[in-house]
Amino acid sequence: MIMRATNVMGKGSAEIIELRDESLGYQVGRFFSTLRRSPVGMLGFVIVAVVVFCAIFAPVISPHNATESNLRARFMPPGYTDDKGTYLLGTDQLGRDIFSRIIAGTRVSVVVGVIASLIAGTVGVIYGLIAGFVGGWLDSVLMRFVDALLGIPFIILVVSISGIVGAGLGTLILILGLTGWVTYARVIRGEVLKTRSLDYITAAYAIGQTRLMIMLRHILPNVISSAVVLAATQVGVTILAESSLSFLGLGVKPPEVTWGVMLADGRQYITSAWWMTTYPGVATTITVLGVVFLGDWLRDVLDPKVRGRR
Repeated sequence: MIMRATNVMGKGSAEIIELRDESLGYQVGRFFSTLRRSPVGMLGFVIVAVVVFCAIFAPVISPHNATESNLRARFMPPGYTDDKGTYLLGTDQLGRDIFSRIIAGTRVSVVVGVIASLIAGTVGVIYGLIAGFVGGWLDSVLMRFVDALLGIPFIILVVSISGIVGAGLGTLILILGLTGWVTYARVIRGEVLKTRSLDYITAAYAIGQTRLMIMLRHILPNVISSAVVLAATQVGVTILAESSLSFLGLGVKPPEVTWGVMLADGRQYITSAWWMTTYPGVATTITVLGVVFLGDWLRDVLDPKVRGRR
């Protein structure tokens, strides 16, 4: 909704001021209106929405029990049918339905990807905000620590910690969350350094606002969009990391169903039962691409520099 007001400014002159309704309904409508104009963003949104839907309603929409064995239907190809129903994507070495297991695996991927990214984003934003705003020797010390962590390859660091701490869903989420914050810290610190030198920050100091109020009320809202865009990309990275660790036996353990565990189960049968590895791999690839597409669209929407070039 758009409201118009007229403000008389001198003889015969008037200024038309537009006031936009910034209600939740308006914001949601503008979000989808912008999304419809981006085919890549819409594709990413649809993929992510389908994955989230499958994660929420997995027990309802799965045609078979994802963990139930049927030894009489071992290694059956896609489309196989018996008295228990049709196995759309075939079965594995224990006769379990591949399609149902892929649907069940979305739950772990979504939980790990979202929660780990939230943990990493929260820690990284706070760290980068403090380092960039305070500056001086504290900034130097904090960022040298970040540089040291960035010098260690991410997957090697995660594998090392997983091997020491042990496997499990909760442990995996904490490991991925507490090792992925360094990227957020560097990005947010750079944004804070640019923002704190702007005129409105100087004006806030001039009217007597405290440093804490300036940091939380004036700087944080102006750098948080960068963290949102980065988080959208990092969700895909986290899903890949979870699948890799589960494939190596350092992530989630059976009987919990994950795409990485499915890939590990099927690797020794790849020549005789190709569907055991192909379909979980395709699911992982499509999900990560969907997250990347959606993140790229968010960057175009939230980054004013990119928006101005379009």
